[in-house]
Amino acid sequence: QVQLVESGGGSVQAGGSLRLSCAASGRTFSDYAVGWFRQAPGKERHLVAAISWGNNADYTDSVKGRFNISRDDAKNTVYLQMNSLKPQDTALYYCAARLTGWSGNIYYNAHEYQHWGQGTQVTVSS
Repeated sequence: QVQLVESGGGSVQAGGSLRLSCAASGRTFSDYAVGWFRQAPGKERHLVAAISWGNNADYTDSVKGRFNISRDDAKNTVYLQMNSLKPQDTALYYCAARLTGWSGNIYYNAHEYQHWGQGTQVTVSS
């Protein structure tokens, strides 16, 4: 069983940057695919970025060119670098992980993930 803890959220002005971290404990993270999701008040949870354990990555269209997902398996941590932040990026951000035997697989739906963190709030003001 892996436990996930997010950190790095906060309040920034539009155009600013934040780096979110998702730290895993309980077992090695190297064979997990990981996704970052976000949920704004009154809205559904949506995938922002995802990375396979083979380092394939994908992003939702609204963050392409601004966000970058990466992983450091030696530190059991996945990062989400968020640049050029916009007010519409304001949400509670969650990381999620799924054990998989396929190095290239990326998972896009929340129900495909087995483990979730508690979330970290990101607030972007205009």
